[in-house]
Amino acid sequence: MNPTNKIKTTSWPSLLGTTRKARIISVSAIFLAVCAFGAAGVAPLAPDASDIPVKSIAQDLELPNLADQITALQQDDQEFIHEEKIRNGDTLSALLNRLGVDDPAVVKFIKTDKIAKGVLQLKSGKRVQVKISQTGELQWLQATLVDGKDTPVNNIIVTREGDKFAAKLTPANLERRVEMRAREITHSLYSATDSTSDGGKLPDGIVAQIIEMFSTNIDFRSDLKRGDRFNVVYETFWSGGEMVRVGRILAGEFTNRGTTYQSVWFEDPVTKQGGYYSLDGKALKKAFLKSPLEFSRISSGFSMRTHPISGKWKAHKGVDFAAAQGTPIRATGDGVIDFAGVQGGYGNTVVIKHWAGYSTAYAHLSRFVPSKRKGAKVMQGEVIGYVGSTGWSTGAHLHYEFRINNEARDPMKIKVLAQAPLSPSEMARFRMAASDMSHRFALLRPAGAPMAAR
Repeated sequence: MNPTNKIKTTSWPSLLGTTRKARIISVSAIFLAVCAFGAAGVAPLAPDASDIPVKSIAQDLELPNLADQITALQQDDQEFIHEEKIRNGDTLSALLNRLGVDDPAVVKFIKTDKIAKGVLQLKSGKRVQVKISQTGELQWLQATLVDGKDTPVNNIIVTREGDKFAAKLTPANLERRVEMRAREITHSLYSATDSTSDGGKLPDGIVAQIIEMFSTNIDFRSDLKRGDRFNVVYETFWSGGEMVRVGRILAGEFTNRGTTYQSVWFEDPVTKQGGYYSLDGKALKKAFLKSPLEFSRISSGFSMRTHPISGKWKAHKGVDFAAAQGTPIRATGDGVIDFAGVQGGYGNTVVIKHWAGYSTAYAHLSRFVPSKRKGAKVMQGEVIGYVGSTGWSTGAHLHYEFRINNEARDPMKIKVLAQAPLSPSEMARFRMAASDMSHRFALLRPAGAPMAAR
């Protein structure tokens, strides 16, 4: 037989190995392979999706009635809140119309109710909020009332109660903010304060305080020069996201013709006394005003004279200021009222005790300010009474005396005094406040600006 036609066979021993151990391992492997094949062969198959019967169901659905839905919406008690600002020349009707209020009854109520009339006094720019129904009926109205000094008084709230309205005043909850501004003089002080370069126009009340604060060092009519700069830190008070008034300047820095002036407000938390100081703690306010009256003339000075009543030659221990009956009289310095009443020929008299043995007297008053009685604290510039002609007097005028340890001195010749100095404990508290403001000044100054100040 041709060797190429022979079929070669392999015996089991050669397939399984020659040794007993090899044969056992090989048999086991073959057995496991057969089992695995068998398992794969008998596993059931998932049915084909095309073999699953599908059942169709037909159902008639009723479409919603659009007209019924609109009617339902109209019947819902929907309410809306609107806000508008008062415009120049606004009438009540024009304002309410912009707010979407269609309610003649509320117009009549606001015009006739004693409290609700406050809405008619709102200034241009003030906000008014309302809540109305979808038909325009007013549910409530709210606004912040401000008095003539731009100080918030109350929130006025008008509400609907059935077919009627009610108005009430509630205290305004104020949020205090501290704002910082820096300006450079290019044309005038007012053009600089009107600039909106760093967040907005400076309020008029702050501008007036800047002028008052630095007017003893700077003549704002003639001294300003292009390139002068000022930085200011001040308070504002807000209600409902609206600024309702400005507070005081907390710190000011003005550089005029190369010289920098600084002023920091400090109110001692213990004594409650406040004033403006330089950064080294020196008082900037003068201790006494030159005159207790804003506008007047001296009718009789501190000298010997013939008394207008007795005709005797005697010393006149004060200064007489001629003024109309009822002219307000100001305290010339901070202090405590030591006497308020009738004092012989002086008539109605107020005596104020100041610091370090100083006192002032105001005579011939027509009447007193009710709250300014013995023991009351007064601040410089506060009104304490009114010009009159009580006591030994031939006409309306104010007799004003300045005393040191109860001895009368000529107020016109007294050297200008600084405000009472801070005590050691006050100075320690002041340094903390001054440090904060000094840091704010540094943030406001342009890079490379001089630090020297007066």
